[in-house]
Parts: sequence; structure tokens; C-alpha cells
Amino acid sequence: MKHVWEGKEIILGVTGSIATYKAVEILRELTGRGANVTVVMTESAQRFVAPLTFETLSRRPVLTDLFTLDYNKHIGHVAAGERADLLLVAPTTANTIAKFAHGLADDFLSNLYLSTTCPVLLAPAMDREMYAHRAVQENLALLKARGVHTLDPEYGELASGLIGRGRLADLSTILQIVEDLLGRQQDLTGETVLVTAGPTQEPLDPVRYLSNRSTGKMGFAIAQAARDRGAHVMVVSGPTSLATPAGVLRTDVTTAEEMYQAVLERLDTTTILIMAAAVADYRPSTRAPQKMKKQETITIELLRNPDILAEAGRQKGSRVLVGFAAETEDLLENAREKLQKKHLDLIVANDIRVGFAGETTRVTMLDRQGRVEELPELSKREVAHRILDRVVVLRRGEHA
Repeated sequence: MKHVWEGKEIILGVTGSIATYKAVEILRELTGRGANVTVVMTESAQRFVAPLTFETLSRRPVLTDLFTLDYNKHIGHVAAGERADLLLVAPTTANTIAKFAHGLADDFLSNLYLSTTCPVLLAPAMDREMYAHRAVQENLALLKARGVHTLDPEYGELASGLIGRGRLADLSTILQIVEDLLGRQQDLTGETVLVTAGPTQEPLDPVRYLSNRSTGKMGFAIAQAARDRGAHVMVVSGPTSLATPAGVLRTDVTTAEEMYQAVLERLDTTTILIMAAAVADYRPSTRAPQKMKKQETITIELLRNPDILAEAGRQKGSRVLVGFAAETEDLLENAREKLQKKHLDLIVANDIRVGFAGETTRVTMLDRQGRVEELPELSKREVAHRILDRVVVLRRGEHA
């Protein structure tokens, strides 16, 4: 994928870690693939490796001084951020993670982070106990919720002599994620993506309801990924505690009927509809006005809820329509039937015996042309991008 790299403007942020020397090899690989790289070093990073090393390899000035206009005679951190296709910080220290998470801006790199709108990838490296500390993990979670990409450090021997997780991610892993981010950039610009997410709740009385174990993580991962790729994104979400990705418009609903109305109201402006919510098929025919008291037995009459996916299929037009199939048996057969019956372009099938709440999932994608793609177990973030890779092809009318 050499064309992905050629001419791309990458900012390599280097912070003070025993792994700082590894940033030299990262720089060599980035430039060797055709990217233009500007290096930004913190003061502590310069204690480990001299800026001259990075300047020689990048053939560009290394940016260190916040109070200079040397970067093409413009305000340095603003000019650098405006031109960047990606900000990669490797290694990333706990101190820099904290600055980014809380908006502190006391050096060139932290100012640049607040000034840039390009994708950001962090590769943490630190001692075992530091990485595991609650403060660091909460800061990383906050950044991830805002759309920052992070790479987990590797397990192994650390500079302290301890064995544990904290080593900078492998070079090949860093390069692969950078390539994915560069290749996916802005390929959904101009599209309006509507994602449904989470469960619905169908009330029995003021206290109890019928629902399912969906967490909404897959739908929110898709929304964040679509936003990262340039789309205008809307989410209609059932009850979930997940934070809204920055820049995504969120509408909260509770019942299937509320989700049905919210989706149809937004359909006219939608070009891509991805139905990841686990919508209840049935609702109680009546809702008790007061909490129901205990009885030996109870009979509840259930009514069918409106089929949101089927109605979207009937009104599909030129939109790309993606559905999900959660099954416990005959996964592919049931998914194919749903794909055809509901006029979908793509269906994502998963065996719910794998579980709902995890950070990873294993899915199989089927399209109307009969192609079947079985994915290995991946993070939901990566699965989201794999789904959108297929959506981009469908939207362009390409079937290669």
C-alpha cells in the first residue's frame, strides 16, 4: 500500500522514555515508506536522544520550542497541526497522556495536540505499575472516548527489571495501525451515517421491563469509526452508560417504538444506515400503572414491536443498509434469510453465545452478491472499521 503513505504529513511526537530510542527506527520506517515526517520532541525526550538524530533522518527541523515562529514563519503548533494527516506519539509517557486528557498545554506537543483535528495515535510506554495505575487507565479511557486511538503496550521485561505490560508496542504493529488510519482517512466525507445502538426496554410496570444484554459497544464503535472517516454521524441509542463520541449527534430512546420513530424521522437525510441495536421483538400489551405485587404465577400478553429494519428496507432507496443478526444456531442460514427478506446490502452475523459485553467480537459479514467474509476475533473498534471498509465499497458501487 505504498500509495497510502506517499505524500502524507505525519507528526511524530517523541516523549521522554527509555523507549525514546525506538522512535528513531519508527521515523526511519515512516520516511522509507514515502511519508513526510515532522518530529516534535518534549524536553525530557531530548535527554534520551539528541534532536539532531531526528533532524538528520527527517530532513526537517525538529520542533521543540513553543515560543518560536521558525516553522515556516507561522505559529509553530498551529501550522504543524493544520497540515498533518496523523499525529503519532511514540513513545507516550504517563505525563503526556495526562496532559492530553486534561487539556494542559505547557509545551509544543501538548499545544499541538489541542490544535490539530487529524487522527491521533498514542503508543504508551512506561513501567508496569505506572501503566496499571488507575489514574493512567482513566486518562486513557477518557482519550479513547474522545476518539483518540491508543495501542496497548506489550508484555515483557521492562527497564526496571520487572516483568509486565509496559513495553512500547512492536514496530510492525505501530506501522500497521498507522497504515490503516492513513488508508481510511476521510473516505466517508459527505456521507450522513445513522447508527442504532444498545438494547431497548419494554416496561411491564414502573419498575420492571423486558430487555436484553446488549451494551451498545458495537454501535458506538461504528459511530466513532464513521466520524473518524469524515462522516456526519447520528446515533439513536437505547439505554446505555456509554459516553457519546465527540462530534456525534446522539438521540436517546427507551422502547422499540421510540427507536422506530427516531429512525424514520432521520431517514430522509441519511445516506448510510447501520442497524446495530438489539431491538426487542415484543412488548407487553399493557403496562401496569403501579408496581405489580408478587403472585405464584403471572401471565403477560406480548405484542409484536414494529420491525425497524424491515421498514428501513422498504424505504431504502439509494441508501446503503446494514443489519446485524445475533443467533444461537444456524448462524449463516438465518443471516442470509434476513439479508434477502429485509433488502439489506450487508449483514453482520455473530453468535451471541460468544457474549455481549466484551471488548472483542467475532463476526461474519455477508452481502447481496453472495460474498461471505469470516473475521477472526478482533476488537470492536477494528470490526467497526472492517464493516465500514465494506460500506465504502458498496457506496461507491464497486464490487471488486
